[in-house]
Amino acid sequence: MALDEFLASLDALANQAQAAFAEADSADALETARIEFLGAKGGRLREAQKGLGQVDKAEKPAAGKRFNDVKTLVDQAFADAQQRLASGASAKCEAFDVTVPGESVRVGHLHPITQTIREMKDIMGRLGFTAVEGPEIEDSWHNFEALNIPLSHPARDPLDNFYLTTPGEPASAGGPSAQPLLLRSQTSTVQIRVMENTPPPVRIISLGRVYRPDTADATHYPMFHQIEGLLVDRGVTMADLKSVLRLFCQSYFGGDQVHVRFRPSFFPFTEPSVEVDMNWHDAQGNSGWMEMGGAGMVDPNVLRAVGYDPEEVTGFAFGLGVERICMRQHGITDIRALYQNDVRFLKQF
Repeated sequence: MALDEFLASLDALANQAQAAFAEADSADALETARIEFLGAKGGRLREAQKGLGQVDKAEKPAAGKRFNDVKTLVDQAFADAQQRLASGASAKCEAFDVTVPGESVRVGHLHPITQTIREMKDIMGRLGFTAVEGPEIEDSWHNFEALNIPLSHPARDPLDNFYLTTPGEPASAGGPSAQPLLLRSQTSTVQIRVMENTPPPVRIISLGRVYRPDTADATHYPMFHQIEGLLVDRGVTMADLKSVLRLFCQSYFGGDQVHVRFRPSFFPFTEPSVEVDMNWHDAQGNSGWMEMGGAGMVDPNVLRAVGYDPEEVTGFAFGLGVERICMRQHGITDIRALYQNDVRFLKQF
């Protein structure tokens, strides 16, 4: 075989091998090309090597050098194709229109309860109240005794609370040394903790989860959220309480067509005590009185329990249900829908 003819066949082999490896768009296609050109049996490079025996002896050095160069080119083309496929790149890119709008990324958002809590904090902050937090596992001193709820009170019944079996830490403010622990049944416990460590005046709100063993239905749930407000200072009256609640409701629901009324009631930690109702017209034109929660003037026994002098200072406290306000705002009729984690429901808010 003439040298020129052998070299031409090697050049053609190199070009075809490089093209085949470059066009391989999958591991299977690359393996097929490898067998065709680099296969130990029947590979085209192996067959070309046999052609060296047909070249004249004087021209074999030049032919052998060219064969080695071609083999290096083919091996490199195969290695490049392997690296390309391993990195996820493709030899062929599908054409696309850069002017077509992309698909919007689906993002999450805050739960409606969290939205309600944040808006409440913002409104009460503008009214001068500082948001505070406290533990959800409480001792009976802070959950009951300090709030003027004695041992004989039915609110302490084990059927009405989530008591824990572990004995509690030594209580402060003169309480017994071994206090049973429970999941707090009200956020008023935070107010006690703040007053124990803060001299008057006090102007705070506490928001958080509370727990009561209620059977879940459309309006009850064993875990729910409360917002509690407390203002203690000299000369605080029921008029201040009603003004704060009215301003809060007007700011939250908007407009001046919000009315607040008090109905006489009883709570161990306030005297006098009232139930707070609110009336306003929503976007659908519905109206009516809705019970918001309880409120009243802080009982003198509660002030004494934290070291305050009821002859020097007075105060008011109120507690509102966060879920109740959220449900009324959005027209939700079943509290359980807020905790079922159904994305179809939650994405509406």
